[in-house]
Amino acid sequence: MNPFVKKLTLLRASMKENNLDAYIIPSTDPHLGEYVPDHWRIIAWLTGFTGSSATVVVTDSFAGLWTDSRYFIQAENQLSGSDFILMKPTIGSKKDYIEWLDDNIRTGCRIGIDGRTFSIARIRKIRKDLEEKKVLFDLNCDLISELWTDRPPMSDSPAFDHLISFCGKERSVKMAEVREQMKGMGVNYHLLTSPDDIMWLLNIRGNDVKYSPLLMSFAIINEDQILLFAEENKIPIKLAAEFDKLGIVMLPYEEIEGMLTTLPSDSVILITPATTSASLYNSIPQGMQIIEDVSIPTRLKAVKNKIEIANITRVMEKDGVALTKFFYWFEQNKNSVRMSELSLAEKLNRFRAEQENYLGPSFSTIAGYKEHGALPHYSATPESDSVIESDGILLIDSGGQYLDGTTDITRTIAVGKPSVRQKKDFTLVLKGTINLALAKFPCGTKGFQLDILGRKALWENGLNYGHGTGHGVGFCLNVHEGPQNISFRTGTDSKTIIEPGMLISDEPAIYREGEYGIRTENLVICYEDEETEFGLFLKFDTVSLCYIDKSLIDITLLDQREIDWLNSYHSAVYEKLSPYLSEDEKQWLKVKTKNI
Repeated sequence: MNPFVKKLTLLRASMKENNLDAYIIPSTDPHLGEYVPDHWRIIAWLTGFTGSSATVVVTDSFAGLWTDSRYFIQAENQLSGSDFILMKPTIGSKKDYIEWLDDNIRTGCRIGIDGRTFSIARIRKIRKDLEEKKVLFDLNCDLISELWTDRPPMSDSPAFDHLISFCGKERSVKMAEVREQMKGMGVNYHLLTSPDDIMWLLNIRGNDVKYSPLLMSFAIINEDQILLFAEENKIPIKLAAEFDKLGIVMLPYEEIEGMLTTLPSDSVILITPATTSASLYNSIPQGMQIIEDVSIPTRLKAVKNKIEIANITRVMEKDGVALTKFFYWFEQNKNSVRMSELSLAEKLNRFRAEQENYLGPSFSTIAGYKEHGALPHYSATPESDSVIESDGILLIDSGGQYLDGTTDITRTIAVGKPSVRQKKDFTLVLKGTINLALAKFPCGTKGFQLDILGRKALWENGLNYGHGTGHGVGFCLNVHEGPQNISFRTGTDSKTIIEPGMLISDEPAIYREGEYGIRTENLVICYEDEETEFGLFLKFDTVSLCYIDKSLIDITLLDQREIDWLNSYHSAVYEKLSPYLSEDEKQWLKVKTKNI
């Protein structure tokens, strides 16, 4: 029997024992972040699907998985033979799992949910959308722990101090800033559920999550103390002694719910509904006033300080050197060495590992050759791993975690001679990248107002891409880190005002299904440009450093302003990276960055 069929059978038996008509499983953990430890990758264990985003619904006669278009092909392959169905939307229909439940469950049925892994915001939506069905919810329903007998344990790696030479600000100063804002909001307690917020606040990093240097933890801030809920043996003695001096009290990770129940009911607590689980929310005492907003550390850490910005500038040079050495190696060896998507990702990681303060990749490298490049978040597997041949388009989206910053960059290169259409597509995408990089806008501008700058050239040619144009980036933290972004969607993040000091990606793209994908991505930092009688105006500084493949450019499609930007950018790439290259690499890069 297929092992996933067997697991599904066992799950259904447990549902029957617990008198459940449906069971919902998300791809999250109790912190509701993008990347989760293996211990919480329940969907991968249950179904075989390894994508980063999905929801599973199981009934006695149905087992379906919902994911987004990035993973349709991957999901179809990985779910084969598992008895789980990929719920791929049909044309004109984008029904999610809640709409499916509304159409298919009976009135008064019982639905099981592990409230630790659903945000209170999501639970509210489910309840609201299924209100007419009079559903009974069991939010304390963990059916997986008993079934998953070989479940990976949580990491026991210790946390470590993130030095002020990297982060630029003492933890005591950050704590005072947060408390000052709490006071201004009339807040007595601030619940932090996102580990990246806690890492930033306490100037520590961990090793609990692949790609993001996080210690899985919760925290409650009040006027006098910070209660840190983490495994005590993961905080080194020296760090614990420093915490003690600052009133940072260590408590066991699993005691967070119990501690919340003891807070005074006549006080005020600030929470973030998108990252606060239903279990934690329901532990807050009745009568306690709850203020819901983006967390204070989330907003503070989005604006990098001067030392962080200086470190980011240096880390981009290191990352650019690694990328240049990689692409030089690729070009010198592509006709003599067998290369594949997986081997290229491994080779690039080796070049980054030669750089000082490197911790590891900031996400799973996307090396998409030919049609795989048309899958925005493609991740090669041994089964899908394509061998690089003598022609086609190669897209490489990669990044590194360094003690002194986080990088994320995409380059698309031609392997062989590109077609006329490939050059046109590449150039239209490049125009979008340049247009956003050159943006000048008034203070107070929000992310969604800038999105058109990345799409204009594509739209004028009847082309588009389905994802956002830019996302926030952390500092030795998450590669995707808000609240800022640049997107056509008008959710909370894209309504965030873009401020000086914010680090954001600039990544227009075009994907031709079954053929190739093209994306040119740099990171940009917002800064103050000038103040006029009409107010303060801001601009972007492009900080990523890697040549752009000129063989893919149709120069007739670029205007003089765009040509000037490209030549200036390439001049900076050569000037900043060449001191760290061999003579052969220098000469190669000189050709790659020559003016057009």
